[in-house]
Amino acid sequence: MQLRASLQKKRLLEKYLSGEGMDYRQIIALFIPILIDQAFIIGLNLVNTAMISSSGMAAVSAVNMVDSLNIFLINVFVAVATGGTVVVAQYKGSGNDRMVSQATAASVASVSLIALGIGLLLMGFHTPILNLLFGTASPEVLDNARIYLIGSSISYLGIAVVQAVCGALRGVGKTRASLMLSLIMNLLYVILNVVFINLLHMGVLGMTLAINIARYAGMVCALVYLFKVDTALRVRFRDLFRIPLTMLRRIMFIGVPFAAEQMFFNGGKLLTQVFIVSLGTYAIATNAIAGSLALVFQIPASALSLTIVTVVGQCIGRGNVSEARKFIKSFLWIGSGSLALIALILMPLFHPLVSIFSPPSEIIDDLFVVLLVNSIAQVPLWAVSFILPSALRAAGDSRFTSITSMLTMWLFRVIFGYILGIVLGYGVMGVWLAMNCEWAVRGGIFLWRFRGEKWFAHKLI
Repeated sequence: MQLRASLQKKRLLEKYLSGEGMDYRQIIALFIPILIDQAFIIGLNLVNTAMISSSGMAAVSAVNMVDSLNIFLINVFVAVATGGTVVVAQYKGSGNDRMVSQATAASVASVSLIALGIGLLLMGFHTPILNLLFGTASPEVLDNARIYLIGSSISYLGIAVVQAVCGALRGVGKTRASLMLSLIMNLLYVILNVVFINLLHMGVLGMTLAINIARYAGMVCALVYLFKVDTALRVRFRDLFRIPLTMLRRIMFIGVPFAAEQMFFNGGKLLTQVFIVSLGTYAIATNAIAGSLALVFQIPASALSLTIVTVVGQCIGRGNVSEARKFIKSFLWIGSGSLALIALILMPLFHPLVSIFSPPSEIIDDLFVVLLVNSIAQVPLWAVSFILPSALRAAGDSRFTSITSMLTMWLFRVIFGYILGIVLGYGVMGVWLAMNCEWAVRGGIFLWRFRGEKWFAHKLI
């Protein structure tokens, strides 16, 4: 009986996750390190939020407010790094190792310059930015936010280099190396947070010091690995300063539309954060804690969203569209199944999970309702809204996916979120319901695109 079950499982894996250029063993080998990485990053986010909670709700609110801005800005250069991942994956699929090296160097150089520029601008204009976005917050929250914003800006270059190197490594399928670099940076971050926040009671300043030390240590490790250890990418230091414009154009063809999408998308999220700030400190804390817990539910699906870039990118590089289409369908079903399974496991554990944050009793019921509704909505909607556009982008269809995401974000999540949350008085719940509605609209458009042929018609390499 056990042997029969094992054979049946193997046949299913071969049917849905194997093809001419890649089999299920290779896909699982790609996925597992990314899954561990995502679990670790999100787990550390929970731990860090819980640690800063010991400094009071004002500290939690300040960190959450600034992190909404951080996500908005960091995703600009992460988007360019994703362009590098797609180009590297397609060259790897075509077997052109020399161009893989060039694409990696171009990705690291361009992402670093963008991150440095954004960080300097943010440091120079931190006061007007905080007053514009979060001026209605209490003085204590704003003081904490100012410290964390300046410190975060300084750290951008460090995380940018790590993201660019890890993206290139995922493009060639070296997800274990990418995992190790991410673990070094994030483990150091949580250890330093324990020291600075829990032991030395430095609050938001301690978190700021921890994030800078960890990110720049991660950058040093990433560069040492890239120049001295790696044998697949074969990048030399001088390659960072001799980048052909044609290579930059290929990366920017994917990266610029995705960066614009991320700016509009996360700008919309930032604007909804501004709505929530006007509802008071408890509403900010409810949104922050619910957001942290929701990410836990999405860990396997998020890992699939990153894995599919390498899988589809290499399929398109080989010119095998039918195989790419098959893998995309399989990933969508697996993604929705993982969201359902995680929700069934974690929702009964709501009270132990939420107790990590030591929330005031007044917001616990609201937290439960927000998480329950979101966990139900994401089962049919999340995969087609996030995994599918990652696959389309890996095939070179970046402009369509970006325009779609920008339009649905602003028309549904922002405007509808304001109507439900503020005008009709549903508060945080209204903002989250609008987000779920936006997933449905965006996912439907991407499914329509996927059924056609235009998504794979772009000639990237």
